[in-house]
Amino acid sequence: MARAPYSPSTHSPLDQLRSGKLGRRLPQLVFGLMLYGWSMALMIEAGLGLDPWDVFHEGLTLYVPLTFGQVTILVGAAVLLLWIPLRQWPGVGTILNVILIGLAVDQGLWLLAQPDSLTLRIVMLIAGVVLNGFAGALYIGAHLGPGPRDGLFLGLVRRTGYSVRLMRTSVEVAVLGLGWLLGGTVGVGTVLYALAIGPLVQAFLPLVQVQVPEPEPSPEPA
Repeated sequence: MARAPYSPSTHSPLDQLRSGKLGRRLPQLVFGLMLYGWSMALMIEAGLGLDPWDVFHEGLTLYVPLTFGQVTILVGAAVLLLWIPLRQWPGVGTILNVILIGLAVDQGLWLLAQPDSLTLRIVMLIAGVVLNGFAGALYIGAHLGPGPRDGLFLGLVRRTGYSVRLMRTSVEVAVLGLGWLLGGTVGVGTVLYALAIGPLVQAFLPLVQVQVPEPEPSPEPA
């Protein structure tokens, strides 16, 4: 019987690397993370609303002398610290997620400018959401560890027994509310992202997912 693809959040970084096919998985991971950051820059410059975490990131940039990407990196690192009490394994992809997405979004913001035309801004928003879904499928499909924010709610699911939907919704509503209070941009793009990102990732994932065997899980981190 064929063995199912493994869940990287329950395996150590060494387990994830031992699963093979790194010649495809690592380049796919890096490209997916960079594309994710570039898609964020498109949505930011569209100025029509951001996803919950980026509303929070943008709100923070109004109070600290840091770029959007630098704030994204610092928040990702802080969220990763919350994995410790949850005994959640990070992966190579988790660490690269913290660094590369922040670098890519700053690069994208340096290259892009917000157009005056509302039509172009709508096109940028839609392109950003679609590319974000594709990028998410790429790095998830590489099976080298979830992003720090995804890993947070997955760890909460494992520890509390509540559903993924409840934990993810709870975390993102809290982050969205805090970001809005800080001055982050909430708008039609926020709603579009919430409705579209799940179906987009689900549609793209079968096209890019790398099938890797399930290794024996390592003990949970102390």
